[in-house]
Amino acid sequence: MALKVGLCGTIGSGKSTVCSLFAQLGAPVYIADDRAKGLMSFSEELKSQIVAAFGEECYLGGELNRQFLAAQIFGSEAKRLELNRIVHPAVCADFLRWAERQVADYVVVESAILFESGLDKVVDVTVAVVAPQSECLKRAAARDGVDIEAVKARMKTQLTADQLRAMAAYTIENNTINGLAEQVNNLNAKWCI
Repeated sequence: MALKVGLCGTIGSGKSTVCSLFAQLGAPVYIADDRAKGLMSFSEELKSQIVAAFGEECYLGGELNRQFLAAQIFGSEAKRLELNRIVHPAVCADFLRWAERQVADYVVVESAILFESGLDKVVDVTVAVVAPQSECLKRAAARDGVDIEAVKARMKTQLTADQLRAMAAYTIENNTINGLAEQVNNLNAKWCI
């Protein structure tokens, strides 16, 4: 069975770039956020739980009504936590099934909320990608086409870089692209048999 690596980081830290580097080295990569969206759209069990908690309006013509669901959880910590309570276990189970099918020395699961979602409990090792906050803000604002204040608001809901450094077994400091590749290569060498 492949080593399961959980990769997290603050918004704009470079998680996607790091995942691309691991993939280039042959590591299968599971993007938890993408799979969560897929599961919410296609898993009948998950759909029924979401409808039971948030109402029939969550799905229009069988399609996930993202706008309605976002409006339900926006500004309501209790509703956001309820959605997470429904979705996170499904993502964990899906990841474990996926990981069992992979043929590799290690697999990577990328999740911005690795520790908050409980995914850290099903992986063998954790890695945090961190970068200077000013860089994270600029990258995320440019990528998402939003202003810095919107990124700051999202950042406030996540663990900080210092918290992630303290919680993760390894930290990748995303300061330069060359240094980034070297750090990924070093971890790859450590995990390849």
